[in-house]
Amino acid sequence: MENKKPLLSIKEIAVFAMLSALMFCSKIIMEILPNIHLLGMFTMLFTVVFRKKALIPIYLYVLINGIYSGFALWWIPYLYVWTVLWGITMLIPKNIPNKISMIVYPVVCCLHGLLFGVLYAPVQVLMFGFGFEQTLLWIASGLPFDVIHGISNFFVGFLILPLSKILRKTVS
Repeated sequence: MENKKPLLSIKEIAVFAMLSALMFCSKIIMEILPNIHLLGMFTMLFTVVFRKKALIPIYLYVLINGIYSGFALWWIPYLYVWTVLWGITMLIPKNIPNKISMIVYPVVCCLHGLLFGVLYAPVQVLMFGFGFEQTLLWIASGLPFDVIHGISNFFVGFLILPLSKILRKTVS
């Protein structure tokens, strides 16, 4: 009889549960500020540290968010918008030099915030039957919020490298 290694250790389950709760609590605390939050930073941070397994705390956060706020139409894009950022972060080399990552991480985080409305738009098209012009108008109307989102993501993106070093030490 062979011993099968579990997909997740008890430690990983506990850490991922805490990280998803941290993501959710940070979102609730930051709701007073429109489109300023730590979610993009956390998504990239978890991906830099945990790689494929980062999807676990990310999607636990998405689930908790849906349970707390309701699984309404706004929630559907959450099923993929964070995966886009996760996927882009996965494309960044694991051993990227610190000097480069201090630029790349905030820029990627910023671009995700700037493009949030564009990433959200396919659901608007499918759910509400938006045509091309309506979709462009919908994206344009949200552009000021996406700019705020992108700028704030840029600045919190500078936390990714130092926090990744701390998180690696903490979970190892």
